[in-house]
Amino acid sequence: MTKIGVAGNSLSFYNEGHSSTVEAAAWCAARKIDIFEYSFGKGVNMTDSTAEKIGKEFALHGVELSVHAPYYINFANPEREKIEKNFGYVLKSLAKLACFGCGDRIVFHPATQGKSSREEAFVRAKNNIAELAEIVREQGFDKFKICIETMGKLGQIGTVEEVIELCSKADFFYPCIDFGHVNARTGGSLKTAVDYEEIIKKMLDGMPLYKVENMHVHFSKIMYGPSGEIKHLTFADELYGPEFSPLAEILVKYSLSPTIICESDGTQAEDAVAMRIIYDQALHNFTLNG
Repeated sequence: MTKIGVAGNSLSFYNEGHSSTVEAAAWCAARKIDIFEYSFGKGVNMTDSTAEKIGKEFALHGVELSVHAPYYINFANPEREKIEKNFGYVLKSLAKLACFGCGDRIVFHPATQGKSSREEAFVRAKNNIAELAEIVREQGFDKFKICIETMGKLGQIGTVEEVIELCSKADFFYPCIDFGHVNARTGGSLKTAVDYEEIIKKMLDGMPLYKVENMHVHFSKIMYGPSGEIKHLTFADELYGPEFSPLAEILVKYSLSPTIICESDGTQAEDAVAMRIIYDQALHNFTLNG
């Protein structure tokens, strides 16, 4: 079943007088939001007891949790000491996911090119992510889906092709396709259902079906420029894409069941609800037309 959810709390959540993520469980459930992605973007500082409290509340209301590991992870860094720290950031994120107890996936940013050539940076990222896989197994976290994200800036490692190759390093590495990022780094290439279908076909050619069927998806409209991503927008924006409707059409056509996280800027809950309506309509149309 396709799950649609949110990255963090919307402005409306706070405007209604809420302040704690614990309160977001009932708030999301009331809006039929399936999953809440908790961000440790600035660091994993939550105590285990707090994580357990949050997890119990979300489980009570039937809302799943996923985790975003720190944004500054960079497995192409040439310094071994920093790579060791990056391993730690992923492991700490996994440990908190385990404490939540009501989710099975984390997302991380793979790498930044930096001053190296792209080829050198990508080789380092591949080798370090392969080593990460070994550590994950040793620590007993290989039951989780660890999702490697496509990135929105040209200087970042994380094209669709690169993510497909990185995911080959372990059976528990899944793709996180951020279609807003893909659109931003390709200058607005995602316009029609065919554009989305080309990505899905590329993934089906390059990785096992189960990874594509259960992929993680980030979705939002994103402003972009010559170097790629600039900032996240809301669905109200009419200048930048991408649009969700053609993606929903392709997901239904290929019988995929991804987890889709809306990352709109401040309206993620409202836009996630809109995505559910669009997705259900695409499913209805496909069923009706055979």
